Amino acid sequence: MSKILVTGGTGYIGSHTVVELINEGFEVVIADNLSNSKSGSLDGIEKITGVRPAFEQIDLCDKSKTEALLKKYPDIEAIIHFAAYKAVGESVSQPLKYYHNNLGSLINLLELMQQYSIPNMVFSSSCTVYGQPEKLPVTEDAPVQPATSPYGNTKQISEGIIRDTVAASANINCIALRYFNPVGAHPSALIGELPVGVPNNLVPFITQTAIGIREQLSVFGNDYNTPDGSCIRDYIHVVDLAKAHVVAVRRLVENRNRAKFEMFNLGTGRGVSVLELVHAFEKATGVKLNYKIVGRRSGDTEQVWADTAYANKELGWKAQSTLEETLKSAWDWEVYYKESGGWK
Repeated sequence: MSKILVTGGTGYIGSHTVVELINEGFEVVIADNLSNSKSGSLDGIEKITGVRPAFEQIDLCDKSKTEALLKKYPDIEAIIHFAAYKAVGESVSQPLKYYHNNLGSLINLLELMQQYSIPNMVFSSSCTVYGQPEKLPVTEDAPVQPATSPYGNTKQISEGIIRDTVAASANINCIALRYFNPVGAHPSALIGELPVGVPNNLVPFITQTAIGIREQLSVFGNDYNTPDGSCIRDYIHVVDLAKAHVVAVRRLVENRNRAKFEMFNLGTGRGVSVLELVHAFEKATGVKLNYKIVGRRSGDTEQVWADTAYANKELGWKAQSTLEETLKSAWDWEVYYKESGGWK
């Protein structure tokens, strides 16, 4: 049984990935400082899988504590590195916080991977590296555009750090997974996206508005060069995304990757507008949303969606969930969380 360290494993994408890893027979160790998540996700993971993964509350920017973690859990075969700050707006106002955390934690891990002979990393990257692409859909060969936020820049820089480290190291391989827009929740409704404070992502804002936590949903702009004037994104179910991480880990552990550093787009290959998403949520749940059109928001990309052909072919993976299934799962999670009184 391969042992996998999942950093940021109590977070949204991390917790869903831990579930899929356990279901596929992996032994999981979670490291998380709980700065943007709650330990209650461990209860959800245990209820779903019957297994409570090992958990260590540490800050990966503390190298000595990170090293102690690796000593405590020897024989780790791969690290899935989610742990990072991710709020675009906050990164603009607090750039040093983002550079220190997102880059410092990665550098510590890579140095310790060399020291403790841990050969594999799956890195949580983002479609933000593409900016506003020149051509759609976006392939992995698309040029990386100047970042529109410090957060996006940390993903670009991180990929560069990994690329250089892998090239200089005989024994480290990495797969970077460039996510488009993860949404939805586990079908059990026991884990899901739990924003701290005001949501930064659209779907939690939709579900919180629908359940009455937020008074109104703002749709930023209806005058873009798109069919209905609102921005277009590629929304992928978080469980489909999580399953791709399991495939990537297997590819590394079984030495089936062709290159020492590979990148894959993870999306559905379909662009969906903000207004289309709103109407799909209403259809999937039967709940009417209170929303209004407001002015454009600074920094928003007009439209972006993935060309998934390379990931589909090379990884043998494909997103399976429909948009309605995805949005219904997000709503079920919102209802469950409210009715259960929330994670303690």
